[in-house]
Amino acid sequence: MSKEIQAPSSREFTPREVVAMLDRYIIGQSEAKKMVAIALRNRWRRMQVPEPLRDDITPKNILMIGPTGVGKTEIARRLAKLSGAPFIKVEASKYTEVGYVGRDVESMVRDLVEVAVKIVRQAEGERVAAKAEVRAREKVADTLVRQAPVNAPLDRQTLLQAIADKDPATMKMTLRIEIPKPQFPGVSIFAGGGMDDIGAQVQEMLGNFMPGKPKDRAVTVSDALRIFDESEREQLMDAEKIKELACALAEHSGIIFIDEMDKIAGRNSGGHGPDVSREGVQRDILPIVEGTQVSTKYGLVKTDHILFIGAGAFHISKVSDLIPELQGRFPIRVELDSLTGEDFRRILVEPDNSLVKQYVALLAAEGVTLEFRDDGIRRIAEIAADLNGRLENIGARRLHTVLEKVLEEVSFMAPEIQGGVVPITADYVSQRLEKFAESEDLARYIL
Repeated sequence: MSKEIQAPSSREFTPREVVAMLDRYIIGQSEAKKMVAIALRNRWRRMQVPEPLRDDITPKNILMIGPTGVGKTEIARRLAKLSGAPFIKVEASKYTEVGYVGRDVESMVRDLVEVAVKIVRQAEGERVAAKAEVRAREKVADTLVRQAPVNAPLDRQTLLQAIADKDPATMKMTLRIEIPKPQFPGVSIFAGGGMDDIGAQVQEMLGNFMPGKPKDRAVTVSDALRIFDESEREQLMDAEKIKELACALAEHSGIIFIDEMDKIAGRNSGGHGPDVSREGVQRDILPIVEGTQVSTKYGLVKTDHILFIGAGAFHISKVSDLIPELQGRFPIRVELDSLTGEDFRRILVEPDNSLVKQYVALLAAEGVTLEFRDDGIRRIAEIAADLNGRLENIGARRLHTVLEKVLEEVSFMAPEIQGGVVPITADYVSQRLEKFAESEDLARYIL
């Protein structure tokens, strides 16, 4: 079986198509979108290159530089979702160098493989779904026939048809089935950072020594179908094939987003900050990004062709404060723009999942209609931009705090004003935020 595989849901998106789809969720940052779109396309291009040149073509890792809340993580996350690739986000500041208590950097690769396993299992489960469903129906019908009273026998074919048609009366019938008990849960003290594999191995070992005994239970036909369907899917799926495909998927399509790179930058800081691990963490991350083999419970995984996207604000430390070897492993640098008032206005209304649409849907559940007027939206954007300029610049996250405060009263009163219409105008916004926006002390702690 070839290990050169693509993500199950991926297709050959052109860079322009990728940017267009990212534009549906992220406002601005066109340069960063272009860079990740090219990186995604290069993966497809690499797969068209014949061996052995293909193995020598490694991804050009990207370093995104910009303040918090401008879309760095969202760009990477949407890219992974778009391509169907396994994706994880980690914070560089959470790791410690070898020899210190804490999570080691190799755990990011193990976490990526776990995500890949879930993707492959889902794809394989869908592949065998039809066969598993037929087997589950047959099991339920056989069990019902076997457990039927002697004086009231049931016809197997009639039952199978009724179950296939989801006949309400049949679905409510009860039967007794054996449900396996969950295996021994293992010892949770081993599951801490840096000892992930030990915890998993101990749990698996204890589970093998102390397997759970099946439990006899009365369930409805509907529940029995679900239980048997899950069991049949497990039996139809090839565990070894899933492991192999998952490792290959992580190796060739995986994306690891390393945030807070600026927090581990800074050499010779004179003892200020967690310097005992800063440069050490950089040295430990280096071989992972360069390309090495990491041992996981599913097998060895090479990191040579995993795409790494680093990110950080770098407003105190600079990219040049990273060790030179690590800098060289992120050859593509892109600076993301700070968000303006107009960007905030667009963020509120343009994306497919915009905040305005989210709040309208939330309040609609209570029967309350929120009407965001143009002047109200513009006023919210102006206040958010002003607060970011006067206080800490937290990017688009400022909109969450501002909107929560604007809608605090209507959210609280919503169950009592069902059927009401609440217009969100500039005057309404100013009235709700005036005392907070004018006082810098209040704004600092409330908004």
